[in-house]
Amino acid sequence: MDKTLVIILGSQLLFTASDLLARHNMNVHGFKMATFVSWWFLVYATIRTVATFGQLFIFTQMEVGKTMAMFGATSLVLVNVLGFLLLGEKLSPPIYLGIMLAVAAILLVGLNK
Repeated sequence: MDKTLVIILGSQLLFTASDLLARHNMNVHGFKMATFVSWWFLVYATIRTVATFGQLFIFTQMEVGKTMAMFGATSLVLVNVLGFLLLGEKLSPPIYLGIMLAVAAILLVGLNK
């Protein structure tokens, strides 16, 4: 697998993992000052910082349009798979079809040379 694709997947997986961490903890603790000075928020910020370094590296390797198309497609797939598997979120078939069409369109733009 290409190094840039591995970094895109890894970065987006880190972003998605931190989003799930924040979703859980913000629901439990609420939006207050104590929430932002807790251990989980430090972990959240660290994960997002590492993911941002990966994203910045990719920006130096590919055109920005293709880069964002790849990040968009990866994000759509990961968030829906993890939402289904970890959060038990179930969407209607038309919404899944729309997501597949969006991913196909993004990949056509992102992978076209």
